[in-house]
Amino acid sequence: MLGLIPDDPVIIAVVVILLSLVFFSYLLLRRTILEFRDGMEGR
Repeated sequence: MLGLIPDDPVIIAVVVILLSLVFFSYLLLRRTILEFRDGMEGR
């Protein structure tokens, strides 16, 4: 597994940024769905 990690710091930085964007968009989407569900129930 460690052999798959590239030595280029630019590639590592791009991968970290992409992962953080995916995680942030997942949190934002989940919060929006939960608020929409609460709104549909009349809370």
